[in-house]
Amino acid sequence: MVANADRAVMALIILAAAVFAIYRIYVWLQKSPGSYLKDRIPLNDEIEPHPALEILEGEGYEVVGGKLKIPLVFTLDGSSLYSRLFIDYVAARNEDSLYLVILSRPRKMLEFTGSGLRDALLPYLLIYPECSGVLYVDTAASAVHLIRLGRDDGESD
Repeated sequence: MVANADRAVMALIILAAAVFAIYRIYVWLQKSPGSYLKDRIPLNDEIEPHPALEILEGEGYEVVGGKLKIPLVFTLDGSSLYSRLFIDYVAARNEDSLYLVILSRPRKMLEFTGSGLRDALLPYLLIYPECSGVLYVDTAASAVHLIRLGRDDGESD
């Protein structure tokens, strides 16, 4: 009888340790920068019609998500400052690649220089590092520019 009670207590201890370990791994994955459990690209099922959709489809992309609003909060000396980023569409070329789509705007043209791309697109690529890149759609020129982030190894100085 004592042996059965000892086994039951040991089984409960092992079960509690396993549950605790799984919970701690889950929490750790939630906080890790490259987490697969958070910061996935959300998909908005409402896709509003726009001439850019035809341009993207002509280039071989399928629009799978509509406009996204990414709320941001900055803390400055204890006070909160709010802002947001907008993604116009989410597109896919195949099952494994998702692209963030940014449409050109007449009052906010993208500067095609290293610093211009960094300033305009780096926040998107850092928030969703699993995306395959940003598609910048210039509707006036009917052009799609694929922009990917890479790291310079320092040899281009």
